[in-house]
Amino acid sequence: MKRVGVIGGGQLAWMMGDAAQRLGVELVVQTPHSSDPAVSISADNIFAPVNDANATAELAKKSDVITFENEFVDIQALSNLAQQGVCFRPKLEALAPLLDKYHQRCYLRDLGLPVPRFVALDLLAEDDTTLSQLGFPVVLKTRRHGYDGQGTFIIKDKETLKQKLESDITKIVESQVSFLLEEFIPFERELAVIAVRSVDGKVVTYPVVETQQEEQVCRRVLASADISLEVALEIENIARTLLNSLEAVGVFGIELFLNSDGKVLINEVAPRTHNSGHFSIDACETSQFEQHLRAVCGMQLGNTAMICPGAVMVNLLGYEISSSDYMTKRQQIEQIPQARVHWYGKTESRPGRKLGHVTVLLDTHNRDQAMAIARNIESIWYPN
Repeated sequence: MKRVGVIGGGQLAWMMGDAAQRLGVELVVQTPHSSDPAVSISADNIFAPVNDANATAELAKKSDVITFENEFVDIQALSNLAQQGVCFRPKLEALAPLLDKYHQRCYLRDLGLPVPRFVALDLLAEDDTTLSQLGFPVVLKTRRHGYDGQGTFIIKDKETLKQKLESDITKIVESQVSFLLEEFIPFERELAVIAVRSVDGKVVTYPVVETQQEEQVCRRVLASADISLEVALEIENIARTLLNSLEAVGVFGIELFLNSDGKVLINEVAPRTHNSGHFSIDACETSQFEQHLRAVCGMQLGNTAMICPGAVMVNLLGYEISSSDYMTKRQQIEQIPQARVHWYGKTESRPGRKLGHVTVLLDTHNRDQAMAIARNIESIWYPN
């Protein structure tokens, strides 16, 4: 039996649990808290922060291969373990260009892949030339550790940018946070694709999906996206080019913008399983989580095809400070035909926190029907 060490114990690791059982794979999880979702899938957890390389050394002793649930790791510290023969998949060299958003942008640009115009922002000097090139509004992003909209700000004018930097300057300097500034893209819609690469270099992709964000957090995913074949093929080519260049092994999530003129731009790349692929658990032959384990264990990749004409996934986000399990609301949602509720077992709710998700399988590929079902789920879940 293969033993896979997983750095990170959130819901992404937890959702690997069922797939691991099916494949005969044992999971060992490194996670900070005994209440983290993935603790329940492993009998041999290591309770430590994900960037604790000493804990990862212990994880390595219990594992044949180590993979990642999130990217908040210390690559430099882990490289010492890699030099000692610890097997990381994806390898650290595949993660390194992606963890800092400015470095990620540079890597994608240098590969010839389409990205918004961008620049690293020197906090201690204003660069009017750069601002005039990008124009307003602009997007200000922290270069590390931002997710679910955290550390991302849409800036309307130069004065707002100045105020934002001045208000945060003390904590920015103390924590050595740096920023990326990029052009604001007035997209027609946001898209995403899950791609996976095997040990022997085979790349497969899942159907491209439409993602819908509110307050910069993903609220719903429509599978598959209502796009032209040309756009779908371009996105598949982007995914294949990127994963082959990185010589990656495992699942990667790629978020994209689609402009009104049909132009595709890469928004961000996540070197792990991704929220936009949760629909695959119920709607595809092989889930992204099983696919990731297949890849990192050196197994043959599974079929990514959907088993239904369409699907809609809705995130169940926290909207209050609470310790409720929302059982009544979950039972109501489960009454919707073809609905599958996935509850992450988190003990505390807070606004914006991902507590679970719902996937509904559709009998037709109809965007209006998908949106109506999503609105119905949200009317049950949210109080207002």
